[in-house]
Amino acid sequence: MRILFLSRWFPFPADNGSKLRVINLIKQLSARHVVHLISFTSEPVDGKRWAALRGLCQQVDTVLYQPFQPLSWRALTGFFDARPRSVVDTFSPEMQALVRRAMRDYSFDMVIASQIDMAPYLREWPRRARVLEELELTTIYEHYTQARGPWRRWRAGLTWWKLSNYVQRLLGDLDLCTVVSEAERENVRRIAPAARVEVVTNGVDVASYNGVFGVPQADTLIYSGALTYSANYDAVEFFLREIYPRLLAARPGLKFLITGRLDGVPVQRLPQLPGVTFTGYLDDIRPAIAASWASVVPLRVGGGTRLKILEALALGTPVVATRKGAEGLELVPGRDALIADDPAEFAEAVLTLLADPDLRARLSRHGRRLVEAQYDWAAIGRRFDGLLESVAGPARSSPVRAERGRLAL
Repeated sequence: MRILFLSRWFPFPADNGSKLRVINLIKQLSARHVVHLISFTSEPVDGKRWAALRGLCQQVDTVLYQPFQPLSWRALTGFFDARPRSVVDTFSPEMQALVRRAMRDYSFDMVIASQIDMAPYLREWPRRARVLEELELTTIYEHYTQARGPWRRWRAGLTWWKLSNYVQRLLGDLDLCTVVSEAERENVRRIAPAARVEVVTNGVDVASYNGVFGVPQADTLIYSGALTYSANYDAVEFFLREIYPRLLAARPGLKFLITGRLDGVPVQRLPQLPGVTFTGYLDDIRPAIAASWASVVPLRVGGGTRLKILEALALGTPVVATRKGAEGLELVPGRDALIADDPAEFAEAVLTLLADPDLRARLSRHGRRLVEAQYDWAAIGRRFDGLLESVAGPARSSPVRAERGRLAL
């Protein structure tokens, strides 16, 4: 097939979960189909980033993304629009023009819009073979259900009402919607019960995690996730305030690494405790994870499945997570990972793991096996491709040969 792939994120460098998902799906699709990528980007794309997609895409086009600005004129007019204000404010005429030009110049069999930000541009496509990939509603729904106070609950309720109605109308016109977990599918089905919604979980490229990337160091923990994402910031703040002091009391020499970008993050508001290091963005995070005794994932909010858990398990680094952190993954507590929500229980699980090399070895072994069996992108890609073929139909699902490597600004 010839596929037009619309992405909210330019997928290289793959330094967050969304980019990792996009680049791995494109890798899988490009092995059998011709892919034309049109992507938003947060900054101009240099030669190295272009080169990373050479051989995967027939052509790549980009548009600079303008983030949602709640106080902008367009965002304020969104109060009077049935669509979510973020949809109104971030709509890009430049992106719309690129999509229209691509559809005029090329004959595509299918268009895939990755994440809800790209949904408005599906309207440019004739009514056939349209897919919304990785719809995520949980975060906004949780903001609504957990809002405190009449004003905040009203605001969050209005946002959720707009979003749910928007999604209901949107999915009524599409052939397929994919989500990353069963929990997310249930959220979508409550809004649009007639829509076709399928689970395509997150994964890892298992082959790229083979080998020895580091020797695990005693009394070393890691949290891998940019604090620019509010759910990660909340998780780290919760861990430092409620859990880490309990660990330090028992093991004063403990070290805790927090990786990921810190652009504009108020790190100074977090508890300042001994042994804590903010590494910033790492070009290759595998050595840092492999050298840690355990990866902690104390998430309390957010949706999707946690690539940080899959990365750790693929490297043989055991995981201690909350139930929210492990949501969407078929982990067996005590076999594949340790699960605890209460701060005291979470701290106890970490301390037990730090003191027991045999337990660490068992968790490491079973976690790696789980990833190999269920979360390798090669297997996930085959499932995704099968779903696309069922949408496209036999006339358009056969492999296509075409020149690859054309990259355009």
